[in-house]
Amino acid sequence: MANSAQARKRAKQTEVRRKHNASQRSGMRTAIKKTIAAVESGDYEAANAAYSSTVPILDRAVTHGIIHKNKAARHKSRLNTRVLALKA
Repeated sequence: MANSAQARKRAKQTEVRRKHNASQRSGMRTAIKKTIAAVESGDYEAANAAYSSTVPILDRAVTHGIIHKNKAARHKSRLNTRVLALKA
């Protein structure tokens, strides 16, 4: 357990940040799943709209340090490939 005031404050701040990051990560995963579900439904318009709403969420996760920029790029690329496959 934290013995000094500084350590107690640090522990409190860490817990708040952990909860916030978990919330952001969960929202990101939900957005990705919604896009995948839209792709699997076969509706290009819905899939494209879901993809368009997912991209800023991924970018925000990178900016806030939730995920690495290459992971976001990989997710965006793979989702975009699946969306564009519906168009053809």
